[in-house]
Amino acid sequence: MALVPCQVLRVAILLSYCSILCNYKAIEMPSHQTYGGSWKFLTFIDLVIQAVFFGICVLTDLSSLLTRGSGNQEQERQLRKLISLRDWMLAVLAFPVGVFVVAVFWIIYAYDREMIYPKLLDNFIPGWLNHGMHTTVLPFILIEMRTSHHAYPSRSSGLAAICTFSVGYILWVCWVHHVTGMWVYPFLEHIGPGARIIFFGSTTILMNFLYLLGEVLNSYIWDTQRRLLQ
Repeated sequence: MALVPCQVLRVAILLSYCSILCNYKAIEMPSHQTYGGSWKFLTFIDLVIQAVFFGICVLTDLSSLLTRGSGNQEQERQLRKLISLRDWMLAVLAFPVGVFVVAVFWIIYAYDREMIYPKLLDNFIPGWLNHGMHTTVLPFILIEMRTSHHAYPSRSSGLAAICTFSVGYILWVCWVHHVTGMWVYPFLEHIGPGARIIFFGSTTILMNFLYLLGEVLNSYIWDTQRRLLQ
């Protein structure tokens, strides 16, 4: 038996994301007042994705509790839809985008923080909030993957969805630059057009790889658990 029920963990994680989002939006930073606001940053989009995902998880848990033993076929059908949505969101958005944000942020930060998170931001964003946005996302999503089995969509549809998200965000970043003359991320100012194309292509490939990694990890965790129970 788990020390903390997975339902309680999901509520706690959802509340933590709500707190992080509220604190982040309360910060008066110049970038929040420019074109696109917070929505031009993948970190903020990821926080919204994670909050919505764990919100669906909590809603699924509540629906499961209310449906259990009722024998109502319509309620069971709606519950199956919620579970399918929850599983799709983890596979296509929550896991690959969450892991991407954590990995890419800290790799670039370790190389040269001014390229991704200038020291000036320390005057606006406290350290705990930075880790809430760029660190805890990873353990939270791994906890969810470990505590509940998630049915992945077909590989072709899953990869098509994550490619659509990746290309859509790249086009959004380019549009913001077209409108404002400024790149969302400082390091894009210091590389040429060819290098930017390579970078954008590489990020799309990495997103696809992270989707496949999530699929393999999910299967490994639950195949191993089934073998242990036999």
